[in-house]
Amino acid sequence: MRRAPAVVIASAAGFAGIVAMHSAGPSSLLSGSGPSATPTVVPTGSPRTAIGTSENYGYGVLGVKVTVRGSRITDVSVATIQTAEQYSKQLAQQVIPMLRNEVLSAQSARINGISGATYTSEAYAYSVQAALDTLGVK
Repeated sequence: MRRAPAVVIASAAGFAGIVAMHSAGPSSLLSGSGPSATPTVVPTGSPRTAIGTSENYGYGVLGVKVTVRGSRITDVSVATIQTAEQYSKQLAQQVIPMLRNEVLSAQSARINGISGATYTSEAYAYSVQAALDTLGVK
């Protein structure tokens, strides 16, 4: 029972650290405030596609292909993926469809990251932004 006060103090300190981290605001392309307002641009012209940079995210390499029509993102798919281990592969298979939906909803690379897949989320967002930059879409 002598350890109980130390455990309570350590838990409180950890919780305070997490709260402070979340209140500090995002430091990457990942947004903590949900999708931004969707532009009201009507898609015109023919679809254009670009492949974003292949991002090394610590557990592998990830690159995406973005398709736009006018300034509207119409599709996002994985162009390249290499994972370091089986767990990373399984995690990527689970979160990539969610990240795709985030990009299509936000119509930008400023997306909500997926809990438990922060590095994958950041690599995905950076690759999307690189593709959008190539296409000249803001």
